[in-house]
Amino acid sequence: MSSAVETASAFTKDNPFHAKVVENRRLNRVGSAKETRHVAISIEGSNLVYEAGDSLGVYPQNRPQDVAEIINLLGANGDEPVSPALLKLPAPVSLHEALLSKLSLTRPTGKILEALAARATDAGEQTRLAGLLAPEAREQLAAYLAEREYVDILGEFRSARLAPQELVDHLRKLMPRLYSIASSSKQHPDEIHLTVAVLRYMMNNRERVGVCSTFLADRAGLGTASVPIFISNSHFAPPRDTSKDIIMVGPGTGIAPFRAFMQDRVASQCRGRNWLFFGDQHKNTDFLYELEWQNYLAKGQLSKLTLAWSRDQQQKIYVQDKMRENAAELWNWIKNGAHFYICGDAKRMAKDVEATLLEIIAQQGNMDAAAAADYVKDLKKDKRYQRDVY
Repeated sequence: MSSAVETASAFTKDNPFHAKVVENRRLNRVGSAKETRHVAISIEGSNLVYEAGDSLGVYPQNRPQDVAEIINLLGANGDEPVSPALLKLPAPVSLHEALLSKLSLTRPTGKILEALAARATDAGEQTRLAGLLAPEAREQLAAYLAEREYVDILGEFRSARLAPQELVDHLRKLMPRLYSIASSSKQHPDEIHLTVAVLRYMMNNRERVGVCSTFLADRAGLGTASVPIFISNSHFAPPRDTSKDIIMVGPGTGIAPFRAFMQDRVASQCRGRNWLFFGDQHKNTDFLYELEWQNYLAKGQLSKLTLAWSRDQQQKIYVQDKMRENAAELWNWIKNGAHFYICGDAKRMAKDVEATLLEIIAQQGNMDAAAAADYVKDLKKDKRYQRDVY
């Protein structure tokens, strides 16, 4: 791809562009159980080039209140110079900077408890740590760590004071998050759009958040150059032959790359037909980009829009159920050369959709399971079946 060459010569994963958020709006209507946001990021002046199907890498920052609490629990002031072992920095940075933007404050390991056990002066804390670290308590330790972040553990064992450098040597690197790009550069050459599911939940009597989703939703201020980004090129792309039909299955935030595909194909005046399967909980609150899809449909640019709402009736209906309902037409598109795409949850949705695709091919194509599996393998080999799952 040309974009790979261009990004390599300018801003990269190791040298990210500091971009501005220029739009941040909630896509779900009032009453939804979900918080999904449309975030537009300006790449003006970056020379970054992207293609439909690419992803955007975003380097987030941790929540300032979590950073402040950890600094307080260490009895530090945040200005202490630290050089986290994993980061191999050319020069030390302040404890505050390291905790805010360089290190992950989640997923603690047993090693932090070992360090605290060596420092604890309170008898009760010593006993509790010894119990968790006992060889026979492996399962108990794993369950304990799964429900906690570093701030919780430091708060539970306050008599065990670690030096700032000791703590940061236990922390992992804060990694960038990849988001499927929800726009086409043919329509938005100076912007990148994201469809962000914002994660907020309670665990162990404490509010938890998705670090990057809440960074984009809450902390990356509009109009300030505060979001370090890079382009991640992808194999996931619409067909180069614009006469080819495409079938897109993208429930929830899986809709993102297909918004990019549609913008791209409309801008290119593709002759191929476009069929979207989309699903979420409720039609009235969770139809992401509803007006855009209805507009494409009204203009004939989207040939077919098939919707599945899991909570609008007693029995849950998912995109794979709608695929079965449209089995004959789906097979007709595929056998006549359509490309098939899935984007979204890897654990359940993508597996269920693939199983349904195999079932439809076997049934409609009069094949046994082995022949259907071979047919899908050939689709993958020919890049006519692609997945962007996470």
